[in-house]
Amino acid sequence: MVTKEQALKIDRKALSSAGLRMTNQRASILEVIRQGHLDADEVYRRAKDKQPRLSLSTVYRTLRRLKELGLVDELHFDEAHHHYEVKPSAEHHHLVCLGCGKIVEFESKLSQRIKQGIARKQGFEVTGVEVHMTGYCSKCRQRRE
Repeated sequence: MVTKEQALKIDRKALSSAGLRMTNQRASILEVIRQGHLDADEVYRRAKDKQPRLSLSTVYRTLRRLKELGLVDELHFDEAHHHYEVKPSAEHHHLVCLGCGKIVEFESKLSQRIKQGIARKQGFEVTGVEVHMTGYCSKCRQRRE
């Protein structure tokens, strides 16, 4: 697990190599994104607590730039919202609750085998895999019963 200090050092280096500095606003946005799979509005609300002068347009610009730099991934679980997560070190997938919107990460060796098999069979270089499954978490399932 990467510590907060190590993550900040990695982020600072990536920004520096792109000719950008690690501002307090960028640091706050990255710190908030590390808290979970959040959309831009939620990133804004949480980061604004630490950076009161932060604007929503700054959050959108920063998210776009961080995505371009490969520091964050933009996830599309539905058409209405884009969620952001810090670029993961290992391939993982997502369970998305249709009731409360909770997102749970999981890893699967089976997806690795499928990816390798399809790549080999089709002569295709697979550079990424996105799997998300929808359903209901245990709390929402209980409410539905």
